Amino acid sequence: MELLVRYLDRSNSISSVSTQDIIKEDTLRDDLKYYFMSPCEKYRARRQKPWKLVLQILKIVMITTQLILFGLNNQLVVSYKEENMMALKNLFLKDYSGVDEDDYSVAVYNQQQVYDSLFFVLDQYSQLGRLSVGPISYAEDEEGKLLPLILCKEYYKRGTLDPSDEAFDIDAELETVCMSHDPKTANQWKTQNSSFFDLDFYRLVDIKATFQLKGINLQTVRSRELPDCYSFYVTITFDNQCHSGKVKIFLDIDAQSCACRDWKISGTAQKNTHYLLVFDAFVILVCLTSAVLCTRSIVLAVRLLQRFSRFFHENYNHKVCEDDQKEFLNGWYVLVIVSDLLAIVGSILKMEIQAKSLTSYDVCSIFLGTSTLLVWASVIRYLGYFQKYNVLILTMTAAFPKVLRFCCCAGMIYLGYTFCGWIVLGPYHEKFESLSRVAECLFSLLNGDDMFTTFAQLKDKNSLVWLFSRAYLYSFISLFIYMVLSLFIALITDSYETIKSFQKNGFPLTDLQKFLREQKDFPVSEESSQTDVHVQNSAFCCCQRVPEGDDVVLIS
Repeated sequence: MELLVRYLDRSNSISSVSTQDIIKEDTLRDDLKYYFMSPCEKYRARRQKPWKLVLQILKIVMITTQLILFGLNNQLVVSYKEENMMALKNLFLKDYSGVDEDDYSVAVYNQQQVYDSLFFVLDQYSQLGRLSVGPISYAEDEEGKLLPLILCKEYYKRGTLDPSDEAFDIDAELETVCMSHDPKTANQWKTQNSSFFDLDFYRLVDIKATFQLKGINLQTVRSRELPDCYSFYVTITFDNQCHSGKVKIFLDIDAQSCACRDWKISGTAQKNTHYLLVFDAFVILVCLTSAVLCTRSIVLAVRLLQRFSRFFHENYNHKVCEDDQKEFLNGWYVLVIVSDLLAIVGSILKMEIQAKSLTSYDVCSIFLGTSTLLVWASVIRYLGYFQKYNVLILTMTAAFPKVLRFCCCAGMIYLGYTFCGWIVLGPYHEKFESLSRVAECLFSLLNGDDMFTTFAQLKDKNSLVWLFSRAYLYSFISLFIYMVLSLFIALITDSYETIKSFQKNGFPLTDLQKFLREQKDFPVSEESSQTDVHVQNSAFCCCQRVPEGDDVVLIS
């Protein structure tokens, strides 16, 4: 009797342990299936509302709206700077045609033209208040005095030249001599500084005129925006470094905006920037919430992976393969987190700009533009829940590693052509003057753009270079268009055909899919799901992938 009792107790204990293992296995399987469900399937299975999906849609609308508002304001700033640049060139550059010549604005070719252009700058500066049609004037220092124009000439310390005898004696050390020009003493600057304008052109390297102006961007008043005040740091350079008989004249402007110290707007309602600041703060809050939820989902996914790995090791003494592990590492969450961080930084910069504390429009636009790009790219994740769109995503995923390796190999040849074209054709063709321009020109040729112009613009003064250019261009176009691009397209086509074949004949099952298919699906109606809760593999080893859900729900 005692032996029978012991036997029954041992049987009950074994049965209890076996039942607990089965429950543990079923719970893990249910959690895994729930993790790989779409938001709609999650809602039908456990009535969990897709908060993350709603939040992402709201974030897309808000970030796009924020970008448009900032872009419109930034366009006004950029147009104001560009138009002021054009206005100052027409004011200070003698005989300016309205179009820059190559990388400079004007060129002069004799001594009288140099003197005339230089005196023209000084005369125009003295009469700026009577000439300018815009709200621009001289800058003042802290004591209220007008800041003068500074004129500096740089020349070789000593030198004599005799080109007819092919003789020269030059001291390569440079000297700089400067003078200041006060607009109030405009009638005296020639007599007081006559020796300064006695130029030895064979020693002259350059002349620079620098001055500072103040301006106000009034066009924002019409859009009920507080105008910005600008400081224009203007530099006019007479470049004679080449000593070729051609003096190039440049005009460069560094425009910096700041908040106006004393202002009053009447006759129109000032735009209430507080609403925009509140909107930006709400964008930051939404992005921060999105980043927290995505981080939470990543943490829960890692815990679920640890549970699955521990179960496999304890029950099957088997380690989870890397492809199954990658199924839990959702790259879309990382993309969303990065876009949220960029949006938060961009929104903070935008708020500082609106408060006139910062003027970094370009930096802010980079952050906001990149975050908007990543936010819209993350929408692809939700398109992957539809089978037709999922083919495109799977093809891109499968082809990307091969395309990347192929581009690395083709890039070596491309760089070789870039350096070769720059050193040989650079002096004779404007499209090959710098490495960046060579790369851009070759990329245009690669896409079939501007071919005839590239051939025709080469100067045929050197027959050897002209023949080399023909061999160079024909070989590049033939190699990259007919071979490299064809192989590039073939790689993507091969991946697409492979994915289509797997969808038609079935995907190879990994340990993860085999484990999931041993359990009945959640009670989801057939018409509610495009894919019958089957787990799709990632490309090749896991060639199809059922889109990840919003969160991983762990059942203890």
